[in-house]
Amino acid sequence: MSYNKEMLENDKVQFTFDVDQADWKSAIDEAYNKSKNKYQVGGFRKGHVPRKVIESMYGVGVFFEDALDIILPKYYAQAMDAEKELVPVDRPEIDINAISDTSLKFTATVQLKPTVTLGQYTGLTFKKEKVKVSKEEMQAEIDKALESAGAWEDITDRPAQLKDKVLIDYSGSVDGVKFDGGTAEKQPLELGSNMFIPGFEDQIVGMRIGESKDITVKFPEDYHAEELKGKDAVFAVKLHEITVKNVPAYDDEFVKDVSDCETVKEYEAQIKEQIKADKEKRANAKLENDMVEKFAELASVNVPECMIESQAEQMVEEFEYRLMYQGLNKDDYYKMTGTKREDLIKTYHESAAKNVRIKLVLSAIMDDIKIPVGDEDVDAKIAEMAEAAGKSVEEYSKGMNDEYRGYIRNELVTDKLFAYLMNNNTIE
Repeated sequence: MSYNKEMLENDKVQFTFDVDQADWKSAIDEAYNKSKNKYQVGGFRKGHVPRKVIESMYGVGVFFEDALDIILPKYYAQAMDAEKELVPVDRPEIDINAISDTSLKFTATVQLKPTVTLGQYTGLTFKKEKVKVSKEEMQAEIDKALESAGAWEDITDRPAQLKDKVLIDYSGSVDGVKFDGGTAEKQPLELGSNMFIPGFEDQIVGMRIGESKDITVKFPEDYHAEELKGKDAVFAVKLHEITVKNVPAYDDEFVKDVSDCETVKEYEAQIKEQIKADKEKRANAKLENDMVEKFAELASVNVPECMIESQAEQMVEEFEYRLMYQGLNKDDYYKMTGTKREDLIKTYHESAAKNVRIKLVLSAIMDDIKIPVGDEDVDAKIAEMAEAAGKSVEEYSKGMNDEYRGYIRNELVTDKLFAYLMNNNTIE
């Protein structure tokens, strides 16, 4: 196999192939053998029609398309194996220059990982958020713990109040006509949660068990369903059940039940440290983000559109996975919001372009400073992870493949990279 290589503008490369006659003949033969069962000609058994007969009936190029599917990937893969320094980021664009039953010439043009010209990434000054824990934050965590420990109890001797959880039937209509999604039975609802249309929950307050009532509301102008925006609606509501959460007293006994602490004082000290650690983690994450955004700003790189599109696609897939995790069907989401998947991809375009640029710049910095991470570093990390999991290294690493070891290696490289950047820039 022979080819010519030409570097093009915007980080592209073009290969020109002059396919060996024997290779092309072999590909056509293979294409014929794979597809000959599709042809039936009088006088011949199915699958036994001679190639020349088929070509005389359908043209000499009848097997070219299938033969191209065989030869093109083979030649392109061989070229890329020979040019290991080239990193493609997209599928090649193929152009057939000349084709016959005895010869084939084609070109493959592919987008490469773009060249990054780094700007300054050391000797800069960055500000890190100061971490403080307020009394309000402490109280919020305590209230959350109390709320979580509370138990729901049935209420029968009073009307519904805010913060109660109720069980209701409802049937909504606009201008006397019921609409899709406006009817439910035995629907749980926490009053004051603002999960329903504004004004709906407020009008249930004061209702008693067994009581029925018509509730009048107005759909918001920005409601997701176009046909309901700004419309007045009437919901026929029946209240079946009222429950209230009884929150335990905040004392040493409560603390012993929900933590490994013995006293309220110990518990509050522990909460404070947890909040501080969480805020410290967020402050570090923001600092790292500020740093990489600055490095990306100072660098020069032309981000290929194909990489942006791929990143946007990945972001949409992650969003759809989160929907699924929350119990929502992606098709139902698009229908409910009146949007299309293509619309969502477009909305992610700007952030995708930013993400790709940052990744390319960070990769270039890694290459520039040549962070050393060997197998011994990966082994040490695995040993650390095994110890944290309370397992032996052999047990923890059982079934661990090269891909997962590669993931650990990348994590270590990233950790060392940011340690280097922190040490070589001023953090105020």
